[in-house]
Amino acid sequence: MTVNSPPPPQVWPTLRARDARGLIRFLVDAFGFEEIMVSAEGDVVHHAQLRWPPGGGIMLGSVRDDPADPWPLRPGTFGAYVVTDDVDKLHARAVAAGAEVIEEPRDTDYGSREFLARDPEGNRWSFGTYRGEATPS
Repeated sequence: MTVNSPPPPQVWPTLRARDARGLIRFLVDAFGFEEIMVSAEGDVVHHAQLRWPPGGGIMLGSVRDDPADPWPLRPGTFGAYVVTDDVDKLHARAVAAGAEVIEEPRDTDYGSREFLARDPEGNRWSFGTYRGEATPS
């Protein structure tokens, strides 16, 4: 992969927000996502792409009051588990940015270190070191 090429296929969850621009700022400041692109008209974000530096990312947009919306997702109902190498450093960053921490960093019985936070829209974000099980051969 070259610097200016798109990433290989990955999973990119999507969500809607009442204040999409505010949520983008929060996710960048509190959790370290990187803003890649935002397509908007005024305060309405049609499509935004935020990259998670170790790989993957999320896509989001403003909630729409349109029965024909192909993505009729309600704000505040999203949840994600995001892999990170340094839970304690990310937790400190999130706290400094005003994130609502639901669970402080803790070690799990399956070998992960994790914490759980909620963003200003009410979405839940779990950050941990668990990368999943190896693919069976």
